[in-house]
Amino acid sequence: MGHTLKEFYQNENVLEVAKDLLGKILVTEFEGIKTSGIIVETEAYRGEDDRASHAFPMKKTDRTKTMFLEGGHAYIYLCYGLHHLFNVVTSAEGKPNAVLIRAIQPVLGIEEMLIRRNLARFSTKISAGPACLSQALGITKAWNSHPLSLGKYIWIEEPVQPVDYQIATTTRVGVDYAGEDALLPWRFYIKGNKWVSAYPKS
Repeated sequence: MGHTLKEFYQNENVLEVAKDLLGKILVTEFEGIKTSGIIVETEAYRGEDDRASHAFPMKKTDRTKTMFLEGGHAYIYLCYGLHHLFNVVTSAEGKPNAVLIRAIQPVLGIEEMLIRRNLARFSTKISAGPACLSQALGITKAWNSHPLSLGKYIWIEEPVQPVDYQIATTTRVGVDYAGEDALLPWRFYIKGNKWVSAYPKS
């Protein structure tokens, strides 16, 4: 992303960022072990008026305060007390928007990912799903509020060779509690990619 890094993350249109993150590379490097994957599925959450957002309606708590930081920080939280979910904070400081990364296609460090996921063989079980990808990449809540623009530990980069793809749009997963907002088409994924965590029922 180069010199446009801050502008990219601080875009106040969280839907645009959610789509633009597709095809980029999510990278981690801990204790000299580097792992990465192509982002193939995202979900947008808008704290101001989206009932599915943790920060709705502009609710700042110990849990959500990271979402109020300026765009470009990691928002990582525990789901069901077990699963670490990785989000990218977007927009200007004080606007709690975030993009959940739901799936990646592994690129680097696949052997390490298998160990972290306790899997014997390479399959989509490694990183198709937000909890799976966090475990595969070694991401935990300890990295909550980490600045992605730092370019170390956890960061996002452009692919060396961009690939053409089509973006599919559908409703988000597991947000039935959000009433009408559960119907918002705010999940985006690379059409036909086998690493996508869930396809709409036909």
